Amino acid sequence: MRTIRFLLQKEFRQIFRNRAILLLIGVMPVMQLLILPLAANYEVKNINLSVVDHDHSSYAQKLIAKVTASGYFKLRGYGASFKEELKKIESDRSDLILEIPEGFERKLIREDQQQLFIAVNAINGVKANLGGAYLTSIIKDFNDEIRIGLLPTARFNPGPVIEITASNWYNPLMEYRFYMVPGILAILVTMIGGFLSALNIVKEKEFGTIEQINVTPIKKHHFILGKLIPFWVLGNIVFSLGLLVAWLVYGIIPVGSLFVLYGFLAVYLLAILGFGLLISTFCDTQQQAMFIMFFFMMVFILMGGLFTSIDSMPDWAKLVSSFNPVSYLIEVMRMVILKGSSWKDVWPQFGIIALFAVLLNTYAIINYKKTS
Repeated sequence: MRTIRFLLQKEFRQIFRNRAILLLIGVMPVMQLLILPLAANYEVKNINLSVVDHDHSSYAQKLIAKVTASGYFKLRGYGASFKEELKKIESDRSDLILEIPEGFERKLIREDQQQLFIAVNAINGVKANLGGAYLTSIIKDFNDEIRIGLLPTARFNPGPVIEITASNWYNPLMEYRFYMVPGILAILVTMIGGFLSALNIVKEKEFGTIEQINVTPIKKHHFILGKLIPFWVLGNIVFSLGLLVAWLVYGIIPVGSLFVLYGFLAVYLLAILGFGLLISTFCDTQQQAMFIMFFFMMVFILMGGLFTSIDSMPDWAKLVSSFNPVSYLIEVMRMVILKGSSWKDVWPQFGIIALFAVLLNTYAIINYKKTS
């Protein structure tokens, strides 16, 4: 213990002397948590809509007014023909075309049916799917309103009515920030812990100070623990700052126990710091460590479930994600903060992360060579 205490004193002194690290810990997570959740929003609004109205009837005008009043669409103008409006889609000035045929109102009243044509720019798949779904839903509502107004009640509703009542659990107002903030906080903790630990041993190699440590009787596990514990403490500080920002700025208060959150994070940090130290033992320069860590971080972030649900990935991607420690932290953060999950619910993820922590740190200790 005495050896580790001396190592910790050395590491903490080095950290507090480095203003860049202090700024990285104190400012970066706060700034990113203030900016990223507001920018990373999957709710699609301001969809550019072009209308080709061949009917110019009162029903057509009501339909257009209903669509534009929904808040999802921005009317880009009326065109005389579909061909003319298609040029707007080709030049990215429009996302959707709604074509109302001639005789729309007349046929709707006399023949009780009419068809509308919707063309969607599908380069952006998310925007195309949501835009088409929004417009279809609005047209369906408009159709129901007309039926109620035109048809007698007995004819319109001959059979029993099935009433569907939806309730949004865990995020009643479907605030996208509530979904993103826990995930972004998990990424920030991972990035800071992973990069700092990956660069640490390599920095000793570049400065030549590791040779002085290697000639001392310090054992390999003492050395790894001396490198790991300070960043474990810093990781917890960053996490606490993130929770504070989430509460003060976004009003997010964990529904579940903080003990579960911090307990899981404690083991998770051991795993991700062990991974960073393992990379550090393989590399000879900070540049090498930076590039390797950057490669893994890209995989961790994009396949961690922050932006894309892991359940919707193909089977091979799900298999890769099962080896991604970030995916477990993001999942547990959302479970505990939004659902109030307990230890019983997060036990499987905790077991996997604990296994990661043991394997990665053991490998880092074995791979660190005092004779190099």
